[in-house]
Amino acid sequence: MNGKATPYRVVPFAWGSDAAKQAVAIRFAVFVDEQRVPAEEEIDAIDDIAYHVIAFDGDEPVATGRLFDGDAEKKLGKIGRMAVLKSHRGSGAGSTIIRALMEEAVRRDYGELALSAQLHAIPFYERHGFSAYGDAYDDAGIPHRMMKKRLSPSRAT
Repeated sequence: MNGKATPYRVVPFAWGSDAAKQAVAIRFAVFVDEQRVPAEEEIDAIDDIAYHVIAFDGDEPVATGRLFDGDAEKKLGKIGRMAVLKSHRGSGAGSTIIRALMEEAVRRDYGELALSAQLHAIPFYERHGFSAYGDAYDDAGIPHRMMKKRLSPSRAT
């Protein structure tokens, strides 16, 4: 969010594509291998219907995330499965992904975004305008809190 250009190229992709295989590899490296989330919990039915993006550093896939309808009547979108390879954390890859998802949310006319943040990641999401609410809860053995952000029709950041 410092205005500097990042070296990352963000590409939307369809589930089942080659990019999806690369995104799954990133998610498994982060969630399953590092954080010990059970492998059978990592891929879910939302993957089939979500809007997905992947960030590349040159030709190397380094980060991914997804956006999906949380409540169409309330114009609520949800962000999930944000994952950045350890080698690229703190480099702007995660910010590049979340900005791309927020831009898509504005394009889809969502009025608000929600996400489930691991407690250690709350400061990252706060820098992007999200606010935590509610109590902490366990998800796959990792403490989380819900976060939300109101969207302006003209801009996502």
